[in-house]
Amino acid sequence: MAYDEVLAERVRELLEQTEEITATKMFGGLVFTVQGNMVVGVVGDELLVRVAPDDTEQTLAQPGAQPFEVRGRISKGWVTVAGEVLDDHVLNDWLHLGRSAAAALPPK
Repeated sequence: MAYDEVLAERVRELLEQTEEITATKMFGGLVFTVQGNMVVGVVGDELLVRVAPDDTEQTLAQPGAQPFEVRGRISKGWVTVAGEVLDDHVLNDWLHLGRSAAAALPPK
């Protein structure tokens, strides 16, 4: 599956404004890490976002958010967000959430 290169570039530009990031192809998409921890990814035309596991249910109430499912299992601490809801303000909010969740983890 190809990933939305325009969305990936938007994510890269916004994350690079505040942190040193690494982009790696993974999950059939492109993921962005800070200090070795994944913050977000672009898979297809969706944004994959790391969230604090205890915040997963709350984030799923946001427009366009869905559980991240791998092989029929829902991954707690991850949500996907539909690309069509990701205007700049909303994208920034999701990136902030991903950065916060990743920052709570020790560097790899």
